[in-house]
Amino acid sequence: MQILDGIKLAKEIKQEIKELVQNYKDQGVRVPHLGAILVGSNGASQTYVDNKIKDCHFVGIESSELRLPDTISQEDLIAEIEKWNNDETLDGFIVQLPLPKHIDQEAVINAIDPKKDVDGFHPMNFGKMALEMETFLPATPFGIMEMLERYNIDTTGKHTVVIGRSRIVGRPMSILMSKNGNPGNSTVTLAHSKTQNLEQFTKEADIVITALGVPGFLKADMIKDGAVIIDVGITRVDDETNPRGFKLAGDVDFDNVKEKASWITPVPGGVGPMTRAMLLKNTLLAYNNKK
Repeated sequence: MQILDGIKLAKEIKQEIKELVQNYKDQGVRVPHLGAILVGSNGASQTYVDNKIKDCHFVGIESSELRLPDTISQEDLIAEIEKWNNDETLDGFIVQLPLPKHIDQEAVINAIDPKKDVDGFHPMNFGKMALEMETFLPATPFGIMEMLERYNIDTTGKHTVVIGRSRIVGRPMSILMSKNGNPGNSTVTLAHSKTQNLEQFTKEADIVITALGVPGFLKADMIKDGAVIIDVGITRVDDETNPRGFKLAGDVDFDNVKEKASWITPVPGGVGPMTRAMLLKNTLLAYNNKK
């Protein structure tokens, strides 16, 4: 068993980006600029946005943050998005999810200029991804593909099972793993809550990518020896032995599954850091597209 170390890899990628940004500074041109809109006071969302700002500071990218109350109307939120769409100094921005229940998430995503949609959620960018055109890839799937590439995980001709069909992870992962290229060229099974006899598929899989949010769901007896296991799930689980009162758990029963897997991502420290690093790469793409 070998660890797919997202922390180490994300540091390498951020260092590469830092050097690129320093080149821009040396040339006397402006640096890339990333923005984040946060609605409400969701603790996990606040932490995520704060970490994005730290990443920007580390690599030298300019960052902006707009915090709005959870009582804001959908109309007023979209008006703020339009301001950022029209801001020529801003290369890309995200609207942090989830949003308050009274706001239509689809309407908000559709309001973002596709050229600035560094989260890769806009239908235009999703469609380009499906057509294998250059575009912004959703950050988590982008991070997984980067991880597979940099760790030289062969995916060609392999059977990949993706568990979960969200537009943020599962569905784009199924598209990317079947694209023409390496990583890619896999035969993909997309499993979800209505899939029957899931173990039948996971036991035959060379690669399992799980994004369910169910702690410890994937057990050792559900995979074959030598499988590559990518755990996207991250859930807070009560833990009285932890000073914080909780621990972070993935979808995979890590301690047992690692004994059978050839490669495996830990939680935390696997996919999460890669997601943030890929947001920076998407910002660079937006910046260069504008240039």
